[in-house]
Formats: sequence, C-alpha cells, structure tokens
Amino acid sequence: MKILIAEDDRISRNFLQKFMQTYGEVDVAVDGMEAVDLYMDSIKNNSPYDLLCLDIMMPKVDGLKVLKVIRQLERQKNVADEDHLKIIMMTALADVGYVDEAFRQGCDAYASKPVDTDKVENVMRNLGLIE
Repeated sequence: MKILIAEDDRISRNFLQKFMQTYGEVDVAVDGMEAVDLYMDSIKNNSPYDLLCLDIMMPKVDGLKVLKVIRQLERQKNVADEDHLKIIMMTALADVGYVDEAFRQGCDAYASKPVDTDKVENVMRNLGLIE
C-alpha cells in the first residue's frame, strides 16, 4: 500500500509515519500545498496513493481545501468511486462543523487526535485497505 501523511505537527507526523510504515510505503507532507503536489506527482507517475491521512488544520492550504482539490481532480479524470483515494481526516479540533464539511467534501473517515492506532486500523479494515 502507498500512503501519504499530510501533517504539520512534527510529533504527530513522526508517530503516524512510524505506525503506517508497517502497512506500506509512506510519504509525508508538512503542509497542504506539499500534499497536493505529492498527490499530483503520484498520478502523473502512474503510482497513485491508496491512503491519505490528512490533518484538517495545516499552513498554506488546509486539509479541507486539499480534500476538495483531490476530489475535483478525481472527478475530472472520471475516477470510479470505488477506486478513489481513501482519505482519513485527522484533527484535534472538536468542532463538528469541520467534520461535517469533510464528509460533505468526500472524506472516507475521521480520526480524532491523539490518534488511536486501533481505531485507525479498524477504519483501514473497513475501507478494504488491510485484512
């Protein structure tokens, strides 16, 4: 599995990277702009990501905008719903409005911080990414 982690907090990013490395190849982005760039490079190189762990609150471009851009690009390329990039939104925010907006924009799941690895594994299993 190919995984992209978009997280501006170094400690959270390192924790997620170490955890996710047991499931596949992991790339990291420190802000939303870098996440979009890495996503677009992966498509251009015919090596798309299977999973994006996406923080909502990031500098330059926030996670909701990243989510929106990725879903728009997938629609432009006529990517089938079952083949779209699986996106788990991650945030320490307790604001239900952000979570609702993330689901409206097309995220597949939500995980609150600090990240509970058992819950993330469960989500990955439900999304068909792991057995």
